[in-house]
Amino acid sequence: MNETLPPCPECSSEYTYEMGALLVCPECAHEWSPVAEPEPEDQEPQPIKDAVGNILADGDTVTVIKDLKIKGSSTVIKVGTKVRGIRLVNGVGDHDIDCKVDGVGPMQLKSSVVRKI
Repeated sequence: MNETLPPCPECSSEYTYEMGALLVCPECAHEWSPVAEPEPEDQEPQPIKDAVGNILADGDTVTVIKDLKIKGSSTVIKVGTKVRGIRLVNGVGDHDIDCKVDGVGPMQLKSSVVRKI
């Protein structure tokens, strides 16, 4: 076999061979691209910003910048409502703030509808 081909990443077999643009392992039938894929580095997550571009952090106090209808309810969170002690999370969709709104209860908000105080 050709000494320049890398071993199989699945079973570490030395008997890999080229088939077109792919490398193939005859022992486990694994196929992969010979081009080294860059390993994802430990990237810091992008900072979460409010509607005007301020970077948010856990424990911040924010205000709501537009009326928010609560899904499944007839109540509305009014403009200017203060929300204290937010937590930044990977929520459902693009909801990235977990908080408790006075008079409404716990919920998730989008960072695009709040402004840091």
